[in-house]
Amino acid sequence: MATYLDRIVAAHRAAAAVDDRDRASLERAASEAGPTRGFRSRLAAVDPMVDGIGVIAEVKRRSPSKGDLFADLDPAVLASQYAAGGATCLSVLTDADHFGGSVADLQAARAACELPVLRKDFTVCANDVLDARIMGADCVLLIAAALDPVDLRSFHELATSIGLDVLVEIHDEPELEVALNAGATLIGVNQRDLVTFQVDHERALRMAGVIPESAVPIAESGVRGATDASNLAAAGYRAVLVGESLVTSGDAQAAVSAMRGR
Repeated sequence: MATYLDRIVAAHRAAAAVDDRDRASLERAASEAGPTRGFRSRLAAVDPMVDGIGVIAEVKRRSPSKGDLFADLDPAVLASQYAAGGATCLSVLTDADHFGGSVADLQAARAACELPVLRKDFTVCANDVLDARIMGADCVLLIAAALDPVDLRSFHELATSIGLDVLVEIHDEPELEVALNAGATLIGVNQRDLVTFQVDHERALRMAGVIPESAVPIAESGVRGATDASNLAAAGYRAVLVGESLVTSGDAQAAVSAMRGR
């Protein structure tokens, strides 16, 4: 049975198949992009027991399963609220068809504050990696379930060579091994089941114990508030990546602050 991830990735692969842009031109543009802000280093500096757990606050207009969350959000305003609430980094959806995001959302959010920004999208080819650097992202997402191990390693190497940090998303122990073999030093554990789309809170707690100290561990999806964040910090996570509960909170600044335990 095809999962939601399968369908989205298939659409991105179809788009990549007809992308005839010149690779050398993209590489030149990526090499000329401005300095990055140190996404991984910002997270690595967080001590959850002293500072409260780090929060990667997401600019997210909609989701495939729930539809519109905050369709008419202003990415600059939301990013400013996240920063004021103590967010450690930003994540911005740039997938248009399934999440309502855009490159413009990422650029507006990044320009509104000093926080490092993750391009949250479905990376399926080298051009996607180069595009992330060109548009101004500080970190790119690679999803282990969406890539074969050879591509995962290749895209990870390309990203780091052009100055991007890389968040590798996993769901289980076999994917963790693949991620580490690719050189991952930022590991995101997605608590959402790929088949049922339901959140399994035990997944992150189980995986926390097997992620090596060489990688910064991040819990993703289904983080509902301060209690979940506190439990994940106690399990060993350095940060949580949160979208839905923040954009629907009605007070993004206060929601981030509460999640950080402030």
